[in-house]
Amino acid sequence: MALITCRYYSKVLGLSTTATVILPQDTHEAGVAGSPVRAPLATLYLLHGLSQDDASWTRFTSLERYVAHRPLAVVMPAGHRSYYANQADGLRYFDHIADEVPATMQSMFGLSPDRSRTFVAGLSMGGYGAMKIALRRPDRFAAAASLSGGLNVAAQPNMHPDEWRRTFGSPQRARDHDEDAVHLAMRADPATAPSLWAWCGTEDFLLEESRAFRDACAHSGLALDYSESPGAHDWEAWDTHIPRLLDWLPMPPHR
Repeated sequence: MALITCRYYSKVLGLSTTATVILPQDTHEAGVAGSPVRAPLATLYLLHGLSQDDASWTRFTSLERYVAHRPLAVVMPAGHRSYYANQADGLRYFDHIADEVPATMQSMFGLSPDRSRTFVAGLSMGGYGAMKIALRRPDRFAAAASLSGGLNVAAQPNMHPDEWRRTFGSPQRARDHDEDAVHLAMRADPATAPSLWAWCGTEDFLLEESRAFRDACAHSGLALDYSESPGAHDWEAWDTHIPRLLDWLPMPPHR
């Protein structure tokens, strides 16, 4: 596989930003199981957590090895501490990650624009961002997944209160602007919603947020593949469970 640090200009944000990209490559001679490049590639947009960056997944897990044999591109954009939101007092990170990043990466790397080949996932803040993006763009994403997701974050104004207010404004604004993932799940249409998967550790401080999202999906009839098992909010847990997430992705046969 190829590991690329991509520096590019975002018109939506009005600034230069970065993404880390993994592309498949036949690397058997290097001692790593590889997959030949067969464009247009299916793509996983993989989001980082609150205090991380676009390189965190490759720094702290064996993600490169886990995807080496798959005909799958992985795009990890920089989301900073944005909650992947169009912020009340800040920048339009939702529009950037949900719309601009896929269009930019598709044009640069020959990635497939087909819904059936487009997925989004993340950990912690990124799990929340993934579910929010997929539920607001069900025509663009076939599947979304969360590891240890802060899936009820828009309903938690006492968590980082100043930052929360700058980002969401108020609980009412969060709901009105579709920043509340639990609210989105409760009113989603099961007939058009993407496939959903979530895992959280039983020792994770965000466990109740994952359970709130699980219950909202059950309320609206959304099919959510949900599980819990021992684990904390750390890279050991995420490195253990990212292969499960990858195996779950509904990858269609390559045409």
